[in-house]
Amino acid sequence: MISAELAALFARDLTRVAQELEAFPDEASLWRVAPGVTNSAGNLALHLEGNLREYIGRQLGHVAYSRQRPMEFSKRDVSKATLVARIDEVRDLVTRVVASLPRDTLDAPYPEDVLAVTLTSRQFLVHLYGHLSYHLGQIDYLRRVTTGAGAIHLATL
Repeated sequence: MISAELAALFARDLTRVAQELEAFPDEASLWRVAPGVTNSAGNLALHLEGNLREYIGRQLGHVAYSRQRPMEFSKRDVSKATLVARIDEVRDLVTRVVASLPRDTLDAPYPEDVLAVTLTSRQFLVHLYGHLSYHLGQIDYLRRVTTGAGAIHLATL
């Protein structure tokens, strides 16, 4: 079923986000930006956490959460260990919620018109997965550019 497949993809790529964060050599490098870039890898990780807690955890899993989106892009004093722990926690939450979604929930309209169009929950989950993948790529690129490091071995399915 698609919910199990999506849950596996979210789990893999959130594990990859944690691996990318761990690969930064020090705390300061997590918060560096490259020329022409406004967000650091640390801020992108906070943004992914907030996005997924809101749109999957709260909206689909009914887990209490109060998102503070501006903080996701302004906060700078979160340790690497804390960022990794938060990504691991949201991975577990997202995987559990997505894997448990029945077909009728997936086929129903997503509870909120986030993109100014009505999407099914399935369509919105695919959108959220694309959003995660996009920012994972940005985090990898920022790590390479700001630290001079190369590719790392990432989790597979």
